[in-house]
Amino acid sequence: MHPFAPGPRDRVAALGEGALIAAIRRWLGNVCPPAPAGIGDDCAVLPPAKRHQLLTVDPVIFGRHFDAKVPPSAVGAKLLKRNLSDIAAMGGRPRVAVVSLCLDRATSVAWLQEFHRGLAATARRHGVALVGGDVAEAPRVLIASLTLLGEGAGPRVLTRTGARSGDWIAVTGRLGGSLTSGHHHRFTPRLAEGRWLARHPEIRSMMDLSDGLAKDLTALTPRGSRAALDLAAVPRRRGCTLTAALGDGEDYELLCAISASADLVALRQKWRRRFPTLPLTVIGRFVKNPDLTTATNALPVSGYEHFRPTS
Repeated sequence: MHPFAPGPRDRVAALGEGALIAAIRRWLGNVCPPAPAGIGDDCAVLPPAKRHQLLTVDPVIFGRHFDAKVPPSAVGAKLLKRNLSDIAAMGGRPRVAVVSLCLDRATSVAWLQEFHRGLAATARRHGVALVGGDVAEAPRVLIASLTLLGEGAGPRVLTRTGARSGDWIAVTGRLGGSLTSGHHHRFTPRLAEGRWLARHPEIRSMMDLSDGLAKDLTALTPRGSRAALDLAAVPRRRGCTLTAALGDGEDYELLCAISASADLVALRQKWRRRFPTLPLTVIGRFVKNPDLTTATNALPVSGYEHFRPTS
């Protein structure tokens, strides 16, 4: 479904800002609480947090993160799930979100309705309240940006720092082919898995995979070390090449560093009991003097990078 409507009566310009916001409230239903806890005031008023607060933001942009082939409900779901994946990477629990829309006047009201229904269904599934946002006119674009507030699920929040030379590298799920398979909008954010990993002290650091393993791995690599990978062990989605698994991006799986002293056999046995259908695969380790054929700077791709120089 194309987000821009051909007829003037079907466009947001025919509604106006006030009617559009009222419609958004209706479309979101019970995931949007009344003001001042939700839409309707200058700010949403939230209760004090009991643990570390987590804050993240991600957009979806027409022509970049989705096209007319992706159902609008799946676009709304993807917008929230991209942010949920960030919360999962910290071992956290999501709480509330706000959404900002930049819309061309020709944006289809029907498209927006389905978008918000998909967003609301995903919010309901994960216990997220949608408490506010903003709408603005922007010629020739459709951008939705969501800011998500979460909190630590326990006393420990995992970050990208903390790995040491000698630590094992592990990844959940399978990688590659996210666009061709539709995984880029059908994925499940690994919230339960992230909380489980955060409860285990042998997990030193963690992040989610959005730009591709080849690029994202550099953020987890400790100073003075390199990532030595067993390329044959990298778990691939069916039909994917190693290059795709390393560089396609939008996998939204979890990448973590496991202490060199950990009992890997016991850890993976506990993992399989808790998550029997999702693999946790050790794909290498951080070393001071890696074999250059498996160092990240020798991988066949580098992953996705915004504003990559053209020459």
